[in-house]
This record gives sequence, structure tokens and C-alpha cells, in this order.
Amino acid sequence: MFLLVAGKANRPIGAELRGTGPQMWRGLAPGTDKNAGFFWTGDAGSRTILLCESAIDAISCREFFPECLAISTSGVVAAPAWLRGLIARGYIIHCGYDTDEAGERAAASMIAMHPSVKRKQPPAHDWNDALVAHLSNSK
Repeated sequence: MFLLVAGKANRPIGAELRGTGPQMWRGLAPGTDKNAGFFWTGDAGSRTILLCESAIDAISCREFFPECLAISTSGVVAAPAWLRGLIARGYIIHCGYDTDEAGERAAASMIAMHPSVKRKQPPAHDWNDALVAHLSNSK
């Protein structure tokens, strides 16, 4: 379970869920409004944000970019309701969505709506796959 929060007070608004057993599954806790907040990890003082599709990807992404704040959009979302506020506060934002059709399409839409957002593709399908491959290659 990955807590989604809103505002400077990090008020809990729900959670991303991810199964760890033999059957993989993902979802949101009942009552979660993913447009009201997000899961984040990293240094709260960072001015650089990397948007990821899931909390697992955000955690994995930080292994490659420890200086960034990694935020999960809890799915492929071209226009998260809270994104405009982060842009207005001067954050440098990169869209690190998966390198599949849905991720590429959402990233392109996001950048078209918010030209200050830049694309940062994971070196594998997603950031977690990239981290697993990186760790396997470094053995």
C-alpha cells in the first residue's frame, strides 16, 4: 500500500494498492480520489519532479535520479488536476511514463497542454523494469 497525500500538510486522501503474491494486481483503496493527491518520494526541497505511472515506478526511478522528487500519477493520466499548481510554483517537471503506447500518448498530450514539461523515458518498459535490469547486470 502506498499512501496518496494532498497539500503541504500531506493530508492522506487514499492509497495505491499492489499485490505481491503469485497473482499480480493493482488498484486503489476504496474511496481514493487520485485527482486529489499523489504518492511521492524524495527530498521535499527538490525543485525537479519526475512523474511516474505508479508508486513502484516512482520508488525505482529515484534509484536513477536521487536528486529528484518522484511522483506517482496512479495510472496513465495526461492532465492530473494538481499538475498546473506544481508548474505554477516553478518546479522543473519531467514526464517519465512507460515506453508503451499509452505512456507515450499521455506524455505527448501532457507536454502539448504544458510545454514546460519535458519527456524522460525509462530505459526499459518502465522504471521498475529498468531497475531490475540494472541490478541484474551489476551482479
